[in-house]
Amino acid sequence: MSQPSTTNQNTEKATFGAGCFWGVEAAFRACKGIVSSSVGYMGGHFPNPSYLDVCARITGHAEVVQVEYDPQQISYEELLEVFWKIHDPTSLNHQGPDRGEQYRSVIFYHTPEQERVARNSKRKLQLSGKYKKDIVTEIKAASDYYLAAEYHQQYYSRRGKKLQ
Repeated sequence: MSQPSTTNQNTEKATFGAGCFWGVEAAFRACKGIVSSSVGYMGGHFPNPSYLDVCARITGHAEVVQVEYDPQQISYEELLEVFWKIHDPTSLNHQGPDRGEQYRSVIFYHTPEQERVARNSKRKLQLSGKYKKDIVTEIKAASDYYLAAEYHQQYYSRRGKKLQ
């Protein structure tokens, strides 16, 4: 199901792919200022994909987390700091044991300002020397967002799991 890109008047939207969306969502939900979150798929060419479609690597979609946040409590820059910390942005199409293009590192921007901030953040991190390899994170315009099945939403918190 494609979701509209509108948010409440005082909130903004951000979308990130950083591996399996269960842990990524849990990391963002732990941040003060997150109003809501959901997991789904973005960036591919296949409308209304199921989890099995995405896992079959026929959709081109990434597993993503979409958050609605209050910029008075947490900035987009702070969200990017969380994003960079929770995964390896030098790892192409995999995170940990998960393999496939659906696990790629990607930032989907919703505004020109988000694009500018994301590109600057990536450039700064690359120049910092923290990583020996190049950062492979894609930065792309947000496209249609397809909500994952209810089973995947807030997976960790609904099962009493903690982030490692």
